Amino acid sequence: MIFKSFMPLAQYARGVCASVLIASVAGCSLFSGPVKPKPAELRPVTGELAVRQAWSVRLGAVSFPLEVNVAGSTVFLASSDGVVAAIDARTGRDIWRVSVGPIAAGVGSDGKLAAVVTQANEIVAVQDGRELWRQRLEAQAYTAPLVAGGRVFVLAADRSVNAFDGQTGRKLWAQQRPNEPLVLRQSGVILAVGDTLVVGLAGRLAALNPANGSVRWEAPIASPRGINDVERLVDLVGPVNRDGDTVCARAFQASVGCVNTTRGSLLWTKPANGYQGIAGDERLLFGTESDGSVVAWLRSSGERAWGSDALRYRNLTAPLVVGRAIAVGDFAGFVHLLSRENGALLNRLPTDGSAIAAVPVLAGNTLVTVTRAGTVFGFVPE
Repeated sequence: MIFKSFMPLAQYARGVCASVLIASVAGCSLFSGPVKPKPAELRPVTGELAVRQAWSVRLGAVSFPLEVNVAGSTVFLASSDGVVAAIDARTGRDIWRVSVGPIAAGVGSDGKLAAVVTQANEIVAVQDGRELWRQRLEAQAYTAPLVAGGRVFVLAADRSVNAFDGQTGRKLWAQQRPNEPLVLRQSGVILAVGDTLVVGLAGRLAALNPANGSVRWEAPIASPRGINDVERLVDLVGPVNRDGDTVCARAFQASVGCVNTTRGSLLWTKPANGYQGIAGDERLLFGTESDGSVVAWLRSSGERAWGSDALRYRNLTAPLVVGRAIAVGDFAGFVHLLSRENGALLNRLPTDGSAIAAVPVLAGNTLVTVTRAGTVFGFVPE
């Protein structure tokens, strides 16, 4: 694993040991230790949820924590070599493409303006297929920028939050929090809830005034534990789930919890050992644990509703709610559809055989997924 010069960072990975540095995390190591468990063999599926591949298109290899952004029937995505694209999810055809340089984080969009962070620590804004502006960041970012209210907000790895004017790139404000010894090199938490900017800072959800960056409240979902920096690593990971004023999130390999964003109060938190974000509906929250089990919790209390071990050790993405199913991708390029009610396997969608690179998204009636090899697939109900 690697360390960055400005601060140590846990390497982003999608394996069982999701963020291992030199020492092991969660009892395993990429350098020595127990043999990696064998992925679960794929079980037959019922096929009762009929889905077909509608289209596929080549984008470019993806090795960074990609977030695919949806606005109506348009999906915004990017490749590691610097291509930012807007694709019509109904047909798979390009609306536009532009190259901005190797990418470290993205894509954020409000449907018009798209923003990414380059490996050169620059925030780049693109509109209608042309670069609008770029600005230098003080620290690298691994979370897609948030584009909202005519502004672009960036959560960087040094816990800073920066706001830029969406049309000019002028820096509006910066909020700097104390650095933690270690942070994850994967997508964190930043979203808009009404007139509040909600971000993940270490194990806390924090509400900022989007006009000036001042802190309105903080609510802890997890606290540091252990005796060394690796064991004390705590960070919130995306995606999160929002239902009205309630935001539910996962703290890396520690817990899941929900916060009332009107009062800034913690509703509940429960231990959970995963490194991907969560999804949910009005009744349940869904997540994938580090061992590949898929779990549902009651949104009201955090009590476990069901669990499935059918996909253990298959290096799953975070889930997406799709109608009566949830969709998760795995290391072999399959997208699995499981019942929201009990976790039963409903269908399995093959792609190009490389790992699924990002949480699948739903654009209109099309389920869109991107692989590490850089192919974008669109699936629709039959």
